Amino acid sequence: MKPARIIILAVAVLSAGVAGYLALQLARGNKISVASQPVVEREPSINVLVAKQSLPIGARLSADSVGWSEWPKGNVVEGFITEQGRPDALEKLAGAVVRMPIFNGEPIRQEKIADSSSKIMSSLLPAGKRAVSTEISVATGAGGFILPNDRVDVIMVREGDDDAKITETILNNVRVLAIDQQIQEKDDGSKTVVGTTATLELTPDQAKVITVAQQMAERLQLALRSVADAQEEDTQAAEHLLSGGDGAPTIQVIKSGEIVRANSPAANQ
Repeated sequence: MKPARIIILAVAVLSAGVAGYLALQLARGNKISVASQPVVEREPSINVLVAKQSLPIGARLSADSVGWSEWPKGNVVEGFITEQGRPDALEKLAGAVVRMPIFNGEPIRQEKIADSSSKIMSSLLPAGKRAVSTEISVATGAGGFILPNDRVDVIMVREGDDDAKITETILNNVRVLAIDQQIQEKDDGSKTVVGTTATLELTPDQAKVITVAQQMAERLQLALRSVADAQEEDTQAAEHLLSGGDGAPTIQVIKSGEIVRANSPAANQ
């Protein structure tokens, strides 16, 4: 027999054996499993109102600056404005004033904006706070490095006995709302203009303290604080400059930079 025929016959016998083995396995009920690819399910999403550009303090919302964006439904937290909950939000919030900086892509939260009918400065004030202005200069305003939204201490300098100078911190860690009429830091690379007036965010008691201090002080100095102090308490005030703690109206008499009398109008009747 020729070698070629022997090779063909051997291949045929081998193929028949393999086919017989597979048929036997199928007859016994063994199935050949095929690995399947895992199916990745997409998490449900919901439309959330987000900023389409970075919005500084005092900016007003518009269709160009905010819009709807898909957001994972499981990551939506309380305070987000959703299309499902407020489908007319784009129209209702048009012109609303930004109270705190909002970054591009950040969800819009109600506490960061104020009603469009509000005056800009009053809309920047949290509930219970007051805006009070004080004169500053290059010397008393940290060389012009104090900018809106910074934190400062207010130091009073006045004359004491024997022409001695007395200094004391009357307000701690208060926020600067504006320098002159600027309520935000310039971002166009231009030089900062040194202002002559700083508007501070104060509690009612702090407003009384700085009003008294402005009459007593030779000058008021603003000391710039680190941004790391932003979470510290900002409601402290020099209590000895206050009077009438029981809530009654009071009159303070200041002479030569000293409080010489503090009483209520009723006491003089």
